[in-house]
Amino acid sequence: VGVAARFAGKRILVTGAGGSIGSELCRQLHRFGPAELVMLDRDESALHAVQLALDGRALLDCDQLVLADIRDPGRVREIFRQFRPEIVFHAAALKHLPLLERYPAEALKSNIWGTLTVLEAAAASGVSAFVNISTDKAADPVSVLGYSKRIAERLTAHVASQSGGTYLSVRFGNVLGSRGSFLTALSAQVAAGGPLTVTHPDVSRYFMTASEAVQLVLQAAVIGRDGEVLVLDMGEQVRIADIARRLADSASEQIDIVFTGLRPGEKMTEMLLGANETGELLEHPLIRHVAVSPISPDEVVSLDAGLPGCDVRAALAQCAVRPVRPPVLSADYISAQPLPTPRPAVSAGPADRRVGQR
Repeated sequence: VGVAARFAGKRILVTGAGGSIGSELCRQLHRFGPAELVMLDRDESALHAVQLALDGRALLDCDQLVLADIRDPGRVREIFRQFRPEIVFHAAALKHLPLLERYPAEALKSNIWGTLTVLEAAAASGVSAFVNISTDKAADPVSVLGYSKRIAERLTAHVASQSGGTYLSVRFGNVLGSRGSFLTALSAQVAAGGPLTVTHPDVSRYFMTASEAVQLVLQAAVIGRDGEVLVLDMGEQVRIADIARRLADSASEQIDIVFTGLRPGEKMTEMLLGANETGELLEHPLIRHVAVSPISPDEVVSLDAGLPGCDVRAALAQCAVRPVRPPVLSADYISAQPLPTPRPAVSAGPADRRVGQR
C-alpha cells in the first residue's frame, strides 16, 4: 500500500498538531484526502496558525480543531469517543532539554503520563495504527528529555503487545527551523548584532527539515511493524560551530561567537541507535527497524511527580533502562504444567556436538 492510499479516506488524529512536526504532518496528511483530520493541541495560537496554513482562513470554527491537554485523561477519552480515529500520530511533547532538566516532573506528566493516556485511549477505541514521534535523544539517554522519550517508546511497545492495532515509534534528530530551535535562536542573535552562543566548539547534531522528516514518518507508518522503533537516516552530523560561523560571516558587521559550555544532560554528539541496538534496513533505504523492549504502565504510574527534582530525574533514569520484568507465575500454574518427556539417549555424533553453538 502506498502512502497516499494508506491515509486517504481515513479518520486521523494528530496530537501536538500546532508544533513544528505536528503542523507539517497535518499539511501533508491534508493533501491525501482523509475522511477527517482531527488536530489536537493545548496552544490555541498554534491551532489558529495550522488552520490558516491548511484552509487559508483562521476562524477557529471547525470541530476538527480540538483545544485539549493530553494530561487530562477524561478529556482525551472523550475526544477518542467523539471522533473514533483510525490512525493516530502522537507528536505532543515537551522538548526543550534545559527546561526539562530543571523541571523533570513536567516531562513525567506530559511525555510519559500524557503519552500513556493517549496510548490507552487509542487501544480502548480500537485504533488500527498509532505512531509515536520520538527523538534521537532516546538512544542511550542521558537527559530528562531522553529518559522520558525512551520510556514513551517502551510504553508504545507494551501497548503494541496488548492491542489489535499496529503501534510503533519513529525516531529522528533535530528539525531545522522548528519552534525554539538553535537555528532560530542564532538567526535572532545575528539580527541583534551578536554575539552568537554555542555550547562547545565540537558539539555536533543531526539535522533534517520538517518536510523531509514528515515524509519519512509517513513512510514509516506504512512499513512499520508492531512495537518497533523506526529510525530515520539523518545523513551526517553537522558541527554547530560551523553553522554559527557561516551565519556570522554572512552578517553585514563582525559578530563574535561565544562558547558557553555543555549544559546538563547534553551530549557532545547524538546517536540515532543505542550501543545495544541494531537497525535493520528492510523495505526503505532510509528507515531502519529497531526492536525495543516494552515496559508495563505499572512501572510509570507509580512514579511520584511530587518528589524533589533530582529524585524525579533519578527515577526516570532508572525506569528508562529497567529490564523487562518476567511475569510472576503462581504455584498452581506451575504445578499444572506437564513435565517434559525425556528424550531417548543417542550417541553423540557430529551434529549433537553442535547443539547450543549457534
